[in-house]
Amino acid sequence: MGRNQLFKTVLIVLLLIWAVYALWPTIQMYTMPEEERMAMVEDGSIADLEEKAIKRGLDLQGGIYLVYEVDFPALVKELVRASDDQLESLLADCRNEMNVSTTSFLEILRNKFEEAGLPLSRYWGDRSDSDGKVADYLGEQADSAVDRAMRKLRNRIDRFGVSEPDIQRQGTRRIVIALPGISDTERAKSRIGQTALLEFKILKDSDVYMRTLERIDRVLARENSGITGEIDAEADTVVTPIEQAESKDKVVSVNELFGETEAGEAGDDTSVVVDQQLFEEHPFYALLRTTGREGREVSVPIENVGAINRILAREDVKALLPDDASLLWASDAHQIGDKSYKFLYLVKEQADITGKYLTSAKVNISTDPQYSGMPVVNFTLNRQGGRIFSRVTAANVKKFLAIVLDDRVISAPQIQGKIPGGSGRITGIGDMDEARDLAIVLEVGSLPAPIHIVEERQIDATLGADSIRQGSYSALIGLGLVLLFMIIYYKGAGLIANLALVMNLIVLMAVLAQFQFTLTLPGIAGIILTIGMAVDANVLVFERIREELRTGKTVRSAIEAGYGRAFRTILDANLTTLFTALVLYQFGTGPVRGFAITLSIGIVVSMFTALVVTRVIFDAITARRTLTKLSI
Repeated sequence: MGRNQLFKTVLIVLLLIWAVYALWPTIQMYTMPEEERMAMVEDGSIADLEEKAIKRGLDLQGGIYLVYEVDFPALVKELVRASDDQLESLLADCRNEMNVSTTSFLEILRNKFEEAGLPLSRYWGDRSDSDGKVADYLGEQADSAVDRAMRKLRNRIDRFGVSEPDIQRQGTRRIVIALPGISDTERAKSRIGQTALLEFKILKDSDVYMRTLERIDRVLARENSGITGEIDAEADTVVTPIEQAESKDKVVSVNELFGETEAGEAGDDTSVVVDQQLFEEHPFYALLRTTGREGREVSVPIENVGAINRILAREDVKALLPDDASLLWASDAHQIGDKSYKFLYLVKEQADITGKYLTSAKVNISTDPQYSGMPVVNFTLNRQGGRIFSRVTAANVKKFLAIVLDDRVISAPQIQGKIPGGSGRITGIGDMDEARDLAIVLEVGSLPAPIHIVEERQIDATLGADSIRQGSYSALIGLGLVLLFMIIYYKGAGLIANLALVMNLIVLMAVLAQFQFTLTLPGIAGIILTIGMAVDANVLVFERIREELRTGKTVRSAIEAGYGRAFRTILDANLTTLFTALVLYQFGTGPVRGFAITLSIGIVVSMFTALVVTRVIFDAITARRTLTKLSI
């Protein structure tokens, strides 16, 4: 076996091993008995399996389909310098025409102002701006408003806990949301439609924070030991959590932490990670880890977040918090080694400034030597917000300012000095994507565009079951007929093509699972089309080989010439289809994208299996013995 042949063989074997590994969670997920599935749901272990398995779209498991529309007339009205009756009348006319016309709102607005003989700069932009410049400004604001609205909705949906939601922009001002597996329409609308609340709050001093944690720890310790009585709020002894690098973790059941009755009522958290050095005498501290970072003194292993929330929800624990403070979680977890943690902040209850004053948030690259080359988010407040921000930062130099969105701390930078002018920056951001997300989140909180539901549908889950069954039958029947045809018509060569086709399907499904694509009914159609296209490539190769054999060439020479002559034709046909699929994905909506994804992956994989896998098998056969006749 030549070096090239050996390399291809090893590549195929490794690809198959990876495909089986990637598909194994999906196989487990959809073949396990119902009793085992229910047991995994109860102990929470099914979450990891669901994360790695192939996701199903709305059309395959039912759910809710919502269409939101951004209210452009209301948006542009909010952007005016000063309103009057004439503007109100023009905007009302624009709204009425927009509802019966396919022309864009901004074009209608511009036409109405031209008919009235008014420049757009009378209400927007600078007085000297041309209509074109003002129209461009309004267009940018409208486009940004849709993006900000999408971010707000995604934030609410993520908090809602929907698995694999589909949120897409439709046209210029509509947002389509598909929520698979959700049946309570009213609850979903009320949760995801809430307005995001952005607040800036000063963190409480470190000594206040640690004293608060100590008092909570004492309550739990005394409760576990059976001691009753008042807690000494002014006790001097303060025990700190063990540092993450030094903690000796062990897993204990919730029963050991809360008692059997209370744990049984929770029903979702079955275990927590505690520091065994502290667990007996300091049960609350045993759930925490110290970070040694000012402003972020304490973080919590991700497994313990639920247990901490239960403790903090107790009325006797709430009474131990300072009257002017509250405990808030960080919005995202952070990694230390292979473990995930969440920061827990003690912030002032009253916001020092809210997002209603924020006008913009932009991503830049820092030129500060301390953060050189790192992304930063620069934000700007309006005049009133600028005065408040200047006063707050002057009074809290070297303290930390928590940026809070929906009661989650998204960032807590340190105030280095008084910040005049109503602008500031957020540093310490991990990467550019995180910085962009943060900038969008800030603007979402400050100016959420008015949005209204224009369509809602509840899709029955039984439709999903029928779709899955019918789609699966279609794919299996199509596959069976193709396999049968190839064996009957091409005999031994057809069997080789069938092996490549089966590998094609395995790898295609593995890619869907590995990269967490969502499988939809149109996606199944794309898989069925891929089956036909994969065999089509082999048909071209086999017919070329037949032609070469008729000229009197040897089997080995005919195979080599057949693959060589068919390659350009196969490549041209598949590339054309691939480009079409990519265009469908770029400009299509959910169902069309589902079709485009499976078709694109199928084309790439089928090229590999049809031209490489079958060739390797043929070369392996002809290398072992000299064939005088090929069964084709």
